[in-house]
Amino acid sequence: MTNQQSLPGQEQKPSFEVALERLQVSVKKLESGELSLEDSLKQFEEGVKLTRICQEYLKAAEQKIEVLAKGSSGESLQFQDFT
Repeated sequence: MTNQQSLPGQEQKPSFEVALERLQVSVKKLESGELSLEDSLKQFEEGVKLTRICQEYLKAAEQKIEVLAKGSSGESLQFQDFT
């Protein structure tokens, strides 16, 4: 089994971009006011899951940037403003 496959009953985690796009669609549906209470709750639940997925990706990216910025010496890089 490859990393791309998921086990029965488990969903594959979407990419950050897909999760963000789905979250935006979900928010628009909720903001429209046209959903029933039950459908609104389902959309809200989906939105919470997608938000958590996006937060995981952003946290991992932030940690990677911190590691890369410190470099092998452990000293943080200093960035210049070229504007």
